[in-house]
Amino acid sequence: MPSTPKPPHEALERRGRRVLLRPPARSDERAFLGAVAASAGLHKTWVQPPTSPAAFRLYVSRYATQPLRHLERARQVGFVVCERDTGVLVGVYNFSEIIRGALQSAFLGYYAFAGMNGRGLMREGLALALDQAFRVLRLHRVEVNVQPANARSIALVEAAGFTREGYSHRYVKIAGRWRDHVRYAMLAEDWQRRPR
Repeated sequence: MPSTPKPPHEALERRGRRVLLRPPARSDERAFLGAVAASAGLHKTWVQPPTSPAAFRLYVSRYATQPLRHLERARQVGFVVCERDTGVLVGVYNFSEIIRGALQSAFLGYYAFAGMNGRGLMREGLALALDQAFRVLRLHRVEVNVQPANARSIALVEAAGFTREGYSHRYVKIAGRWRDHVRYAMLAEDWQRRPR
C-alpha cells in the first residue's frame, strides 16, 4: 500500500541528536516573543527579530505559512531550532531572497536565544538547515553575511564549512546603523563533500 505523502510542514521537520528543526508556527508566539525579550542584550547590534505579536505573525506568514503552500516557488523559508527533550526554542534559521532559475541561491540569517548559545545546539541545527536547503529546497548556493566582530557567528559558519568570499562595507542597516559584513558561501557540492 503506498504511503501518504507528509504535509509540507512535517516534510520540513528534521530531527537531530539533540535538536528538532521545524518551520515556525503561530502556536510558538508566546515562547518565541519571550525568548526574544530575554535575548535583547544578546541580539542588540546583531539582529532584529520580531518583537511584537503582529511582527511575529507576519514572520510566520512570510517564512512558514505562505512558503509551505508552494514550496517550489517560496522566496523565503524559516525554521526554529528546538531542544528535542524539552521543546524549548534554541534559535532560528531563515533562508531569504531565494532565487530560482539559473542561480538557485538564498541568503541565510540566524540567531540563537539567550541561554541556548554556546552549547553546540545551533551548530547541530545549522547542519539540519543546510541539509534542508540543499536536499529539499534544492538550492545550489547559500550565502551568509556576518558582522566582523561577531566571533561566535564566524566560528559557526566556518565550522560548518562555509568559504569566506569577501567583505561588504556598510552592507546592512541594523539597530539604526549601516554595518560592515564578512561574506561567506557554501555550494551544494561543498555540502555533499563535507565530512559526516
